[in-house]
Amino acid sequence: MAAPLGETPAAVVLAEDRSAAVAAPVAVPAAVPRWPAIAALPYSLYWAHVVALFGLAASNVLLGLAVLTAPLSGGWRGLGRRACRPLLLVVALYVALHALSVVTSFDPPRSARSLSELFALCTLLAGLALVRDERAVRGMVDAVVLLATGEAVFGLVQLVAAGGPDLAHRIQGTFSHYMTFSGILMIADLVLLARLVARGRDSGWRAWALVPINAALVATLTRSAWVGLAVGLAVLLLLGRRRLLLWWVPAALLLLLLLPPAVLDRAASIVDPGDPTNSDRLCMARAGAAMIRERPLVGQGPDMVEVRYPLYRIPEATRKWVPHLHDAFLEVAAERGLPALVALLLLLGVPAGRALVDYRREGGRSGPRADLWLAVLGGLVGFAVAGLFEDNWGDVEVQRLVLVLLAIPYGLARQDEPASWPTRLPSP
Repeated sequence: MAAPLGETPAAVVLAEDRSAAVAAPVAVPAAVPRWPAIAALPYSLYWAHVVALFGLAASNVLLGLAVLTAPLSGGWRGLGRRACRPLLLVVALYVALHALSVVTSFDPPRSARSLSELFALCTLLAGLALVRDERAVRGMVDAVVLLATGEAVFGLVQLVAAGGPDLAHRIQGTFSHYMTFSGILMIADLVLLARLVARGRDSGWRAWALVPINAALVATLTRSAWVGLAVGLAVLLLLGRRRLLLWWVPAALLLLLLLPPAVLDRAASIVDPGDPTNSDRLCMARAGAAMIRERPLVGQGPDMVEVRYPLYRIPEATRKWVPHLHDAFLEVAAERGLPALVALLLLLGVPAGRALVDYRREGGRSGPRADLWLAVLGGLVGFAVAGLFEDNWGDVEVQRLVLVLLAIPYGLARQDEPASWPTRLPSP
């Protein structure tokens, strides 16, 4: 019997449904969860290489894997963005000047060993490719804090074993040198303090992390890190909470009452011209200036300051041999020339300038990402100030954290772009 006009037989409907089901793409349930995991793998490896800095070999392996797997998330395509081009040009200039200083070195084979720094720069390039949004940036910030917290706790155990702060037995965590240890702690401390300045209060494990990190940083007796922390904090307060600068006098008096005598004596030596280490570093600065005057464009060659220092040593210098000039910027100028120093300053300054502009554009301290912009600014300022008194740019672990900070402003600028992995599974 024919169906009424305007109606479709049930068999026809069923057949149409079956044909539509065959024509429509069928989602494979097993493939849905694999895509987010695979796309997130490069970022996870990149995150892990920061946390694993307590073992540099493991960190290097994880960084290499992050670079190799980056195409899985399409991350390298982001390096061609207009926002990244000024920084990439600076990186290219820095690398070219480094290579030139190797070729013109007094001992090119020895200087060529410094080209391993090019691999360290992958931390910055992979950061630009993989750290794509606020969620990823906050994950990287947490990685820095986790690393520093674990190291601080381990360092405090060393402090108890040593019986207190002692210049002869300085705590260094799991690192090979106490300056590496203090540099890591200083950067993480400023990242956490930036969060407090922006939000006014904080809770959870990040707030508690300030306690061991600051205790361990004080116990390292590393003056350059103390000065870097003080100046970095001053910059954070100037940008976010200027009124709190009025509390520096009572805060200083409180510290005088609470800190151990060994720490106070060490702090007082910062401004003591008669301190042997202070006078010796002034002699190093004079020797470094002489090196620069001799070869201002290409320098002595990477890793050549250690070899050629006796030729320029001032007679009043305490030490006859030094591994470096205890000044990151003077070291780069003496090794690679003044153009290389300019390239390094641009490498640090271009991301810092972008962070400052975006911090103000978003409304300053009231902005939703103010803590992240301030973390970049405070960390870079603290690093640069500490670098006036130690060669922290030549410290691979500390340099790696700085390169992470340099990538953060560009990750935040990509907030409107797709993340490195899907944030939610497709709807069924």
